Amino acid sequence: MRIALIGYGKMGKAIEEVAVKRGHEIVLKIDENNLGDFTESNVSKADVAIEFTGPHSAYDNVSKLIGWGIPVVCGSTGWLENVDEVNKLCEEKKGSFLYASNFSIGVNIFFEVNKKLASMMATHNDYTVSIEEIHHTQKKDAPSGTAITLAEQILESYPGKEGWVNKKSEDPTELSIVSKRIDPAPGTHTIKYSSDIDDIEITHTAHNRVGFAAGAVLGAEYVHERQGVFTMKDVLGFTSV
Repeated sequence: MRIALIGYGKMGKAIEEVAVKRGHEIVLKIDENNLGDFTESNVSKADVAIEFTGPHSAYDNVSKLIGWGIPVVCGSTGWLENVDEVNKLCEEKKGSFLYASNFSIGVNIFFEVNKKLASMMATHNDYTVSIEEIHHTQKKDAPSGTAITLAEQILESYPGKEGWVNKKSEDPTELSIVSKRIDPAPGTHTIKYSSDIDDIEITHTAHNRVGFAAGAVLGAEYVHERQGVFTMKDVLGFTSV
């Protein structure tokens, strides 16, 4: 499989290493130093594109790729206000698009555990729920896309909460997400249920970027001969716990 990497920072390099080990070829690498090479003719050499840039460029990048008929895997976070437009464009163009806030297999298992625990805890009013996420100082958005996914899953089970906030809050209608930026942390996410009697916590800690990169390559392998809008649940064959 021939892959175009749109975004060639730390994640792009980790994806390249995993992809090559799996027998794939990287035919295009785009970063801030060669944006002029991000053209339809260059991208057309690839079977699939993997986009890891940032919140300010992801929407335009993904829209171009889908418009050019290239299957897209996107891991950029912080732009989801536009994701419905991309999904619609993908359907109109009969394209292939996979977005994930986190491609790690472990994190996607963690998502399923989070949903199940939230559904169990929602009726126990003695507990308050909060989220903490820790990432490296170069991360461009806060809270992380993974933390937002976790928060939205919890909110589905808590109708009394009106939304999440990126700060510590005592307001019972708000779900607190506390973001910390500490090097060299690749990513730690903790869900905590606290009461006067005890605490219940679930935590996922990434040790490096390999898990994220491997999941992105698996996603690319999944979408490049398929049509539609997909999630990592499709790639991994998960059903709700």
